[in-house]
Amino acid sequence: MAALESNTRPVVVVTEGGPHIWAIVNALADCVGPVSVILESAESKKRLLIGRARRQGWVSAVGQLGTMVLTRLGKRFLAGHAERLIAEEKLDTEPRQGQAIIHVPSANGPECLKEIANIKPGVVLLAGCRLLSKDTLAKMPCPVLNYHAGIAPKYRGMNGGYWALATGDQGNFGTTVHLVDAGVDTGGVLKQSRGKPKTGDTIASYALRQAAFSRDICVDAVGNALAGRLEIIDPGLPSKQWYHPTIWFYLWTGLTKRVW
Repeated sequence: MAALESNTRPVVVVTEGGPHIWAIVNALADCVGPVSVILESAESKKRLLIGRARRQGWVSAVGQLGTMVLTRLGKRFLAGHAERLIAEEKLDTEPRQGQAIIHVPSANGPECLKEIANIKPGVVLLAGCRLLSKDTLAKMPCPVLNYHAGIAPKYRGMNGGYWALATGDQGNFGTTVHLVDAGVDTGGVLKQSRGKPKTGDTIASYALRQAAFSRDICVDAVGNALAGRLEIIDPGLPSKQWYHPTIWFYLWTGLTKRVW
């Protein structure tokens, strides 16, 4: 990835963190300039479960929790595969020495807005953080973009790469950078990238695989935002929001379609 023109305005990434996110942050730092990371605390599993139960019912919520637990266990058992993926794709998945990291309770809290106001960024990139409230979004002093691990708007929400594979839509295993509005991944699409999973990839490693072929679009979108030349594209796709698969759907799809 080639470095863009020198940038005098900071870039802020708001995230809960994770190896795939650091790969993107480090690519931005290499190609765009200094990046300040605002790291929000993870939302409690209890709160997540209650919220999903209210929206989708307890049966679905508990089923999704089962898949989340299995995925976490899978990351431990498949750590070797992740290490090989990182090495093959030359992903830099750890915070670098000197990286500016600011801890806040929530992306929607006053602490986050205060830090952004102090930094005065030219662009804010959301990557794996809470959905911003309308009030928080209205107070942002610059363009706000989102890195979404799915092809929007067809695979909005959770696990976009997994759902593309599970529904037989391998051609839409990809990612999107879009403008942020009040909806769930409904903002105007700026950039998209498509790739292919490789042998051994599962729901536990899709995010890393997607980050590997998506660093360029993040760099391009952030660079365009700083230059004031954001252009929305029309993917020409239907819109649907997806959630974590339930444990029974996940196991059935894995056994019958070999999509894990």
